[in-house]
Amino acid sequence: MSYTTITTEAAPTPGGAYSQGRRIGPFLQVCGQLPTDPSTGQMLVADVADQTRRVLEQVHAVLAADGADWQDVLMVRVFLAEDDDFEAMDDAYRSVLSAPYPPRATVTAGLAPGARVEIDVLAVRA
Repeated sequence: MSYTTITTEAAPTPGGAYSQGRRIGPFLQVCGQLPTDPSTGQMLVADVADQTRRVLEQVHAVLAADGADWQDVLMVRVFLAEDDDFEAMDDAYRSVLSAPYPPRATVTAGLAPGARVEIDVLAVRA
């Protein structure tokens, strides 16, 4: 099966050997997004709520670059630097997405320096 690589200037250029997104058939995987200014590549220095909103903007930009939107998202994976950031992340998440929310897994993980959150999504387009 062939694939399409998805890129947009509205999300940071990958800093390693990966793509912003890839669609295979109806499935679109958006890579993990860190709270980074796409024009400078610098990490957003902010609390987890502001970082979450920034990351969700970037995720949405990659979705939109392939004609997708939040209603096409099948699964969201959230990685937090600290367990204590869950409530603030969840409040910011709710301010961007609306019910019914896609399924979500949230785990605590070591992230890039300065990052409080990283998010990736899997979307399905008919």
